[in-house]
Amino acid sequence: MSRTARLSWVALGLLLVLSPGFASIARADEHGYRDHEFREHEFHERQYLDARYGHGRYYPPRGFVFTALPPGPHVVFHAGVQFYFAGGVWYRANGPAGFVVVAPPLGIVVPLLPPFYSTIYVGSVPYYYANDVYYVQGPQGYTVVAPPPPNLVVQQAPPPAVVVQPPPPAPSPSIAQGPEQQLFIYPRQGQSEQQQATDRYECHRWAVNQTGYDPTLAPGSVPPQKQAEYQRAMGACLDGRGYTVK
Repeated sequence: MSRTARLSWVALGLLLVLSPGFASIARADEHGYRDHEFREHEFHERQYLDARYGHGRYYPPRGFVFTALPPGPHVVFHAGVQFYFAGGVWYRANGPAGFVVVAPPLGIVVPLLPPFYSTIYVGSVPYYYANDVYYVQGPQGYTVVAPPPPNLVVQQAPPPAVVVQPPPPAPSPSIAQGPEQQLFIYPRQGQSEQQQATDRYECHRWAVNQTGYDPTLAPGSVPPQKQAEYQRAMGACLDGRGYTVK
């Protein structure tokens, strides 16, 4: 056997010995797995189904470490700590090991809700639920809050406590009447009349919760300061939902 033939047989033997590893790498390259996607594939047997309130979504368990983040996470700072939020999952840096799945701290604010969530109600206040986390809308976004008492949670919107009249057709602004003041509300994003009525009602309830003052229930003599606080809270909420308030 020639020297060239012997070298060919040696090379073939090495290829057969190493072929399982090479096949795995080839499959990974073929499917285009990035670090995060590959680790997602690994944790599929450990993921859990969040079925509370009919949510029905799968999530990685807390404490699981990814070597990379999913594409396009929201970066959120809270109490000097940097968090990452993507797909309803919260992450923190885990040193050189990558990024660990964590429970978000109470009070942290994220600009957008997860892509999938369930809406529940405590009284007339909507809570948004996903991945064992509860969110309540505020002027700056959606705040992570403590779980509400189970006996107070309902999964259908309660009937409105007040009747909100629909605003006049655009471009005329809608007008929110107060005891001594008016709010002129202009929809900046072409919201429908039904959406405007819903937003005004929900912002009214949020302003009442923030200030402790309800202009629809308060007696005739109310300190002007309370009225002003309510108007500011109402305006901030509506501004966050895409309205110009004057």
